[in-house]
Amino acid sequence: MNKISNNNIMPGLSPGQRAWLRFKSNRRGYISLWIFSILFVLCFFAEVLSNDKPLIVSFDGELYFPVVIDYPETTFGGDFETATDYTDSFVRQQLTRGDNWMLKPLNPYNHNTINFDSDSPNPAAPSSQNLFGTDDRGRDVLARVIYGFRISVWFSLALMVIGVSIGIVAGAVQGYFSGKTDLIMQRVIEVWSSMPELYLLIIFASIFQPSIWLLIILLSLFGWMGLSDYVRAEFLRGRNLDYVRSARAMGLSNYTIISKHLLPNSLTPVITFLPFRISGAILALTSLDFLGLGVPPTTPSLGELLAQGKENIEAWWLSLSAFIVLVGTLMLLIFIGEALREAMDTRKN
Repeated sequence: MNKISNNNIMPGLSPGQRAWLRFKSNRRGYISLWIFSILFVLCFFAEVLSNDKPLIVSFDGELYFPVVIDYPETTFGGDFETATDYTDSFVRQQLTRGDNWMLKPLNPYNHNTINFDSDSPNPAAPSSQNLFGTDDRGRDVLARVIYGFRISVWFSLALMVIGVSIGIVAGAVQGYFSGKTDLIMQRVIEVWSSMPELYLLIIFASIFQPSIWLLIILLSLFGWMGLSDYVRAEFLRGRNLDYVRSARAMGLSNYTIISKHLLPNSLTPVITFLPFRISGAILALTSLDFLGLGVPPTTPSLGELLAQGKENIEAWWLSLSAFIVLVGTLMLLIFIGEALREAMDTRKN
């Protein structure tokens, strides 16, 4: 691991720039950040990478964009006003006859597309038709992995933003005002943290229709407490420092002191824990989907693939695909978190 000496850091650099240089000196974390960023950007374009709809269609001299707009079958010479099924043999013949052509995605399957042309029973092993094989319903595993990764990333980011926001507010109020406010909130947190989270998820899953938003709401109710303790400790340490006392003497409001003075100096534990909170959210979603308490069955999910692999032991490609994506993602986030932790440590050169 490369290190940056004090002679190589210009005195005029801000603390943020110095932290960035320390982060870049950790090659493993820096490369992991680039890899995860590329995967994060690619997951935005899952419909372009894997879809049963063509990206561009040239039919009778006109251009169509099925991946963005739904066209009725009559547009391409069919008999029905319903949305075009581009996996239908008649539609494919219409789009390839004469001068007509279509540009397909790299993987010509959506996460719910069933391969009816497979020669093997489902779940089918990897082949030229389905590079990662199919699941027990004939759906393409590669497409399920791509879309499942996107849902996992979006879910973890949403859960992280909500949990961090609540944790910062709760910890800041406890640490700054302390006294009875801190005592009462600590007792409330202790009672709330003793609630059986898994049992509550099982109860709500039986009452309400499972959805991503329901999981985000339920997990957000418990996911902020660990972070609030660190923010509370930072505020308790900083509330009696000289610059905070000077701000009070100048007549600044509590909100200004918290937001402008204490909070920027208390974000070190928040920033260093962000990658670990994202990885924890991904694990939580995968675990709940594996247990059948997560997203609806039709939603692509890494946990659902693992559950299928458990039910179909001989179909090794189901578990292996989800395992590689899950472990690879968690390793990248852990490496990023370790690099962030070292970068925020001002004792490092």
